[in-house]
Formats: sequence, structure tokens, C-alpha cells
Amino acid sequence: MFNFEGQTVIVTGGTRGIGKAVAEAFLKAGANVVISYSSDNEAAEKFKSANASCIDKLDIQKFDISDYSQVEKFFKYVEEKYGNLQVLVNNSGIRRDSVLAAMKLEDWSRVVDVNLSGVFNMCKFAVMLMMSNRYGRIVNITSPAGKIGFPGQSNYAATKAGQVGLTRSLSKEVATRGITVNCVSPGFIDTGFIDDLSGKLKKSYLENIPVRRFGKPEEVASCVLFLASKEAGYVNGSTLEVTGGL
Repeated sequence: MFNFEGQTVIVTGGTRGIGKAVAEAFLKAGANVVISYSSDNEAAEKFKSANASCIDKLDIQKFDISDYSQVEKFFKYVEEKYGNLQVLVNNSGIRRDSVLAAMKLEDWSRVVDVNLSGVFNMCKFAVMLMMSNRYGRIVNITSPAGKIGFPGQSNYAATKAGQVGLTRSLSKEVATRGITVNCVSPGFIDTGFIDDLSGKLKKSYLENIPVRRFGKPEEVASCVLFLASKEAGYVNGSTLEVTGGL
């Protein structure tokens, strides 16, 4: 449906789950796709093998988005190799669940560092690159947890609410430069991200989803591609929910 030929797209956390579906959708749409991941070498190799037919348009880079210096180095590489950047999808995210009273400081800090500071780092350097071209699309993958809140996820919920706030502010700062910034908020999507939930908890969540099923990663990817397209130029500072009506 959308044509991204000649565009450079960055997808963080792009080797698994929703990120994988998003990256593959951009590849099919003709983009040059640069994927980041932090630790799972096996998943990166599997992604590369599964998309061997698009290998000339695929670039997989390993670094930690929460580390400012690593992100700066990554964007210097992108600028040198590709010249400019049209799309950034901030998909990387982690969970370290615990009730707040028992939450370890390191679990709070690590989730904030990756989910929120990581988005800041990526957005900052992406915007500087996009402004020179007076065009860009940033899509941040948030979560209903930031609005609803779920027990045991105060750290995760705080970061996801923070992503929405960051998106709204940044969208106003860069709009006159031809850059839009939006969120996609997936509900319960059938990926490894929810594999650690108990069967009882999954059943409970299903009962609260009006369509009575978990979403598919490809359904999220379609929404990301829309917001990243030239056709979505008048959508800015918004959050598109992909939750089955949650």
C-alpha cells in the first residue's frame, strides 16, 4: 500500500516481535532498513536468514539505545553511509515487573533508561539529521499501560506514559520542519513479550478485550507504516491505539 523506495528507516528492537514485523513490512515496501538490537545475537541471525532476499536493503547494528555515546556513534554511522534519514521507529522496550513496594531500584532504573531515556537519545539525533532534509517521520511504540496502568508494572507504565508526553512535546517543536511525531499503542500482541504471563493472567486479559483475541504483530506494523508514510503528513502528536478495543 505504501512506497518507501529510496527511504532510510531505523527500527529499534527490530529482530523480534513487533519490531520484527515492522522491519519486515518496511523491507517489503522497498525501504533501506537499519535495525538495532542490544543482546540477542541468535535472533539477529535468524532475522537475517529469514530476510536473505532483501539483504541488500538490510543493515543490522548492535548497540544499547540507553547509552548516549553509543547512540551518537550509531547516528554518525547512519549519516556517513546513508546521507539522511526519513523514518525512525522507537520500538525497543523491556519489562521488569514487580509491585512497587518490592521493586528493586535497578529494575526501576533500567526500565526507565531503556524505555524512556533510550527514546530521548534516538529522537534527539534523528531530529538533527531529519531537520537538514526538512522531512521526517518518528513513530514511538507506547502501550495502554501508560494510560490504564497494570499491577506490578509501575516502572513500565511510567515510561510508556512518558513516551506519550515526549511525543506530544516533540511533535510541536519540529512540525514546521516537515517532521511528524506520533505513537502507536499496541495492546496485548501475540509475541514473546507476553510469553512470561501466566495462563490465568492471559485468560483474564482476554476477557477484557472486546474482540476476544490477542493482536498480531503484522496488525501493528500496518499502523506504523501508515504513520510513517508521506500520506500521513497531517497526523501529528497523536496516539493510534491498536488494542482490540481494550
